Formats: sequence, structure tokens, C-alpha cells
Amino acid sequence: MQLFNLLGLVFCTLGAVAVQANDITIATFNVSMESENYVPRGAPLGPQVLADLLAKGNHPQIKNIAAIIQQVQPDILLLNEFDYIKDPQQGVELFIKNYLAVSQAGGKPIHYPYYFYQTVNTGVPSGFDLNRDGKVNHGGEDAWGFGNYPGQYGMVVLSKYPLDTVNTRTFQHFKWRDMPNHRKPTLPDGSAWFSQQIMEKMPLSSKSHWDIPVSINGKSLHLLVSHPTPPVFDGPENRNGHRNHDEVRFWVDYLNNKDSYHYDDQGKTGGYQSSTPFVILGDLNSSADEGDSHKEAITALVNHPKIQQAIVPASLGGAQNMPTNPQAKFHTAFWKMRADYVLPAKHGLQLLDAGVFWPAPTEKHHQMVASRETSSDHRLVWIKVRFSE
Repeated sequence: MQLFNLLGLVFCTLGAVAVQANDITIATFNVSMESENYVPRGAPLGPQVLADLLAKGNHPQIKNIAAIIQQVQPDILLLNEFDYIKDPQQGVELFIKNYLAVSQAGGKPIHYPYYFYQTVNTGVPSGFDLNRDGKVNHGGEDAWGFGNYPGQYGMVVLSKYPLDTVNTRTFQHFKWRDMPNHRKPTLPDGSAWFSQQIMEKMPLSSKSHWDIPVSINGKSLHLLVSHPTPPVFDGPENRNGHRNHDEVRFWVDYLNNKDSYHYDDQGKTGGYQSSTPFVILGDLNSSADEGDSHKEAITALVNHPKIQQAIVPASLGGAQNMPTNPQAKFHTAFWKMRADYVLPAKHGLQLLDAGVFWPAPTEKHHQMVASRETSSDHRLVWIKVRFSE
């Protein structure tokens, strides 16, 4: 094993595995692998809960998560809501070894020689009273991103292909105030919800934004990864709705690259500066057609001139989950909305196929998604692409 740690970024290769394929399957999956999902209400929370379950290798919900992944067999996979565990040998490596590399429900074991993860803003105490309840650092709402402990709801990228560690960009510490024309939560009298002192320190990302280049058989593909905060669980000031909008808008402006307001954690400025293709992926917690988010940003993103949507991921299970809704076939969460996205660039990629892993009750493997407790409240979303000549 080779392990690299650069400015808090963790990259790993678990022995080189040659991958020869013209078609690449890329997926995102909010797996709900955070401690609050596994322990009774009131029990201690923290990353050690997940670490213990990964070490045992026999948790039925995690086994179903792995079984779903084995059915789709993605070459590149983003996991949202995978608790940040600093030591990969107690975290992501155990998930790969004890779950993904072991056949689940008759599925084909899958191996990922490369992975990437990093600290996130969830659960990091802000030192302020962000929800204005009169208490400082009181609960998850006073963290820079909602979370009961640092790293709750983290992110991990798994890949069969090498990751370009030198040119990876992360934006965990980009300040919300530094986005031009950012949305401002306000009190009923029109004054700012967040003080100037808070906004001087508050990051835009509730978790982080990542730009990770992947080397695929001599060609490069950029993964633009994020998990914006849900646009709910607040009040009339709509602080989460405004933040969700701007976290999604970050990628719109990044692709436009018309100014240099973006700066990453390594000090590099500017938007997307590569001529190689990209894929945007993650649980964006926003829909252009439904839900409570401000829809301008997600509408601009899915309709961006640099993004193709010739095939929108869909499923029979989603359609039957809400048969009176024509949008239901595109839903990616059991709570009836399209929230998770894998959006490929028009330039350099041919979109071959796409789908949401959501078997209907009459279809094989439906038991893997039968309830929120069976696997996750989200579904795995995937696309299949090929590099254009």
C-alpha cells in the first residue's frame, strides 16, 4: 500500500490494477453511513461507530449498500454521507476489503485500488451561535456544516483508475462572502442573519467541493464533487436554502470561468481551467422541478451549455413510488425528489446510458431498497460514458 497525505488530503493506491475498458461507469450514492444511522437515539455518536461496523464486516445495511454497488459495478464511485475516519485502515479500506471485495447477495466482488477523502466542514465547531438560539457551539446547527461531530456526513471517492494528486483542487475553506452576489439570509427587519464577524469566517461548503482529475488509459477526466446542505431545517430566514443555492451555483460559475473569484485550499485561483472533460456528481439536495430549494442554481447547472443530458437517469422503482407524478421516474430518493446527479460534459464524452438503481417491487433485488433501513434513503445513480475521439 502507498499512502499520500497532502495538506489533509488522503490519497491511496492499494496495489496497481490494470483496467482496460472503453466504456466507463461513473456513479454517486448517498449511503447514509454515518453513526446516527446505526445507534439508538441518545447513544454516543462519532466515527468510531462506523469504524467498528466496517471491521466486523457483517452489518446487514452496509452489506446491502455493497450489494447495490456490486450490481452496478461502477468504475468510479462517489459515496456521500460516509463518515470521515482519519485512518483509512479503520475506514475506507475496511469497507473495500470486508464488504465490496466480498460477494453480497450473489453479486460480483468489486475492487477499488484508489480512493480519495478529506476533512469536511460538517460538525466542526464554529465558535458562534449560528442558529441564534442564544447558545454558542450548541449542537450540530452551530457547526460550520450541520453535524454532531467533525466529519459526520463525509465524502469518499473510490476509483479503479489512478487519481492525479498533484492537480487536485479542494475548496473546503472557500469563504461564502467571497462569492460575488451571494445570497444573504435576513431577519424580518431586513438585517443580516449572520453577523459580519461570522461571515468573515464562514465557509461556503457545508462539506467541501472537490475537483479531482482521474487518469483513464492515458486520458484525463475531472470529477467535480460536492454535497450541498439540504435547503430545509431552518426558519423564515432560509439560511440553509440560500447556502444550498450558492453551493450549487459554485459549479455553474466554476464552469463559466469568467472571473477569478474561486480560490482553492492550495492557493490556486480561477475556475475550471482544463480542456479535458469533466463529470459533476453528488447529492446536490436540489431539483429544478420539485422541492424547497431555490431553483435558479440547479436549473442553470443541469441546463449548462457545457453539460449534456441526452439521457436522464431514471428507474421503474421511482416511477412506481409516486405513480401520479411524471417526474417520479427521475427521483433518486425515497422521499420523492431528484436530488443526486451525475452530469457529464458535452465536450470529450459520449453519453451511452444512465440509470437509477431502484428496482420496482416486481423486479429482482427490490429487497435491497425496500425501506430506508434496508440500505439508504437515496438510490445509486450512474452513467456510462466513452471518451470521444
